[in-house]
Amino acid sequence: MTTLLIALGAFFGYLIAYHTYGRWLSRRIFQLDPNAPVPSVALNDDVDYVPTPKTVVFGHHFTSIAGTGPIVGPAIAIMWGWVPALCWVLFGSIFIGAVHDFGSLVISLRNRGQTIGEIAGRVLNPRARYLFLAILLFGLWIVLAIFGLVIASVFKMFPESILPVFLQIPIAVAIGLWLHRRGVNLALPSAIALVLMYLTVWFGAGCPGTEWEGGTIGTAIRSINAALSQWPLWAWTAVLLAYCYVASVLPVWILLQPRDYINSLQLLSSLGLVLVSLLMAGFVGVHGKPVEIVAPAVQLHPLNAPPIIPVLFITVACGAISGFHCLVSSGTTSKQLRCETDAQFVGYGSMLTEGFLAVLVILAVSAGIGLGWPERGDMVGAELWRSVYADWNAASAGLGVKIGAFVVGAANFLQAIGIPLVVGKAIMGVLVASFAGTTLDTATRLQRYVVQELSRAISDRAPAVRPLVAPLQNAHAATSFAVVTAFALALMPAPGKPWSSATAGTGGLILWPLFGATNQLLGGLAFLVIWFWLLRREKPVWFAAFPAVFMLVMPGWALIEQIRDSFDKGNLVLFVVGCLTLALEAWMIVEALLMWPRVRGVLEESPATARSATATAAEGPNC
Repeated sequence: MTTLLIALGAFFGYLIAYHTYGRWLSRRIFQLDPNAPVPSVALNDDVDYVPTPKTVVFGHHFTSIAGTGPIVGPAIAIMWGWVPALCWVLFGSIFIGAVHDFGSLVISLRNRGQTIGEIAGRVLNPRARYLFLAILLFGLWIVLAIFGLVIASVFKMFPESILPVFLQIPIAVAIGLWLHRRGVNLALPSAIALVLMYLTVWFGAGCPGTEWEGGTIGTAIRSINAALSQWPLWAWTAVLLAYCYVASVLPVWILLQPRDYINSLQLLSSLGLVLVSLLMAGFVGVHGKPVEIVAPAVQLHPLNAPPIIPVLFITVACGAISGFHCLVSSGTTSKQLRCETDAQFVGYGSMLTEGFLAVLVILAVSAGIGLGWPERGDMVGAELWRSVYADWNAASAGLGVKIGAFVVGAANFLQAIGIPLVVGKAIMGVLVASFAGTTLDTATRLQRYVVQELSRAISDRAPAVRPLVAPLQNAHAATSFAVVTAFALALMPAPGKPWSSATAGTGGLILWPLFGATNQLLGGLAFLVIWFWLLRREKPVWFAAFPAVFMLVMPGWALIEQIRDSFDKGNLVLFVVGCLTLALEAWMIVEALLMWPRVRGVLEESPATARSATATAAEGPNC
């Protein structure tokens, strides 16, 4: 019953937060205006800037920000107890994460859809632009290298998810063409897409429940899944990055936007199934077994674990706040909103939805796996939980334990409504792989924007090197740079491993230990930009100032600890990269402190626009 109360409490708590705190930010602070000009209309090019209904943009935004972060983070942090993890997710997402995403989106909307890094150059000072863009380039480089590994690992653990993930691509293209060319109501295409995607999940699992399951068709599907799951990591990384190249250069309405939208339908409906399952399980149990939380409420000193403060705040990232989200808000989402007032629904609402996902993950790994994990024998309850989480080093190493604990735990919940375990695992496996895939293709497009912006910035400041960097302003060249450099990093073996076809593709793990702290520090820097944007307009800043300080101090503290640890272990690469990252972050903070006394009430230079605001506003409301 405790699991049910937590799920319902979180659900209604997020609804209340959206209609109170979110509405206050929308109306009183940012003063969103349905008649205001927006980049998707003013700069419409039918490629990147495309006016789009808010439900479609919500789907793109939610699936892009909700990668494996809200799954992996809580699945590790549960070692300190479910209470600390739950509190950080609930309060962090409402008062920090959603404000960060919403604020980044609004500021980008009012700056031609520019990324937060580009805007920093005017809101803070020009040097901040280079520092921010350099940090973004580094962070996205790691994301592109590691997420190929994440998806490949999911495919190996849950091969039934492979076919559904790839069959979503033609479905997405068909839906995108249908919506864009005919402009039909979303209801029918959405229903068709959702049915087709669940059919692909059933098909990928070998058509369970029918005579095909044990026949030629079911056997062939399982054989294909098994063969594909044996592909080496580097091969999957190459295939996925090739797909990302195509998704990045095509107009957003052909593939990126509709795939994210239809994925959101499947992902949200899957979360709905889990919630309904919890309702059933809370009253009648699962196969007669009561659903109980078997993880400790608080456990401050797990075996070999780092201290809960500050590490909790970089371990649970996306479910509470993630700096990566400011890139999605200001990089792609702001170029698609057709109405300024849609920003609350998309920016604030998506983050609360992701927070709710993180809550369900916490319940799955604290209660769901206690119902049984067939691959781990006959253990159940607290004994099974301890076998999975006995040691921090074992639980935090690799992707299998983290992702597997959520997939199996959630699939156990689904049995309460009659969904077989094999189908439940397929549904949850597709959910994880789809989240990772939509984050990967969006990250590629974002990296393309960052490379193009950095190329323009360097060309403006250093004419001597302009011939070398100017070609990167081209979309194809910038995207090629993004995927090739990511593939080069991925081809390297993980730390301590010799190069081989089996270890190639794990190179993202070299710098992955620094990503958590760097990502969260990026969130703090985005809050700095929001803070200064508000100061220049003499608006209240307290709601952004506290999160800014918190998200600079905690991740900075964690990064210092990681630098010290890498020095003690003789890991020179991590030590040098960590020091450089910390230096860039510190430099930007110093730049902000120097500017602070001089910015209140002084508006920054406005960005150039393709059409005058007056002309755009004269066209009437966009909503």
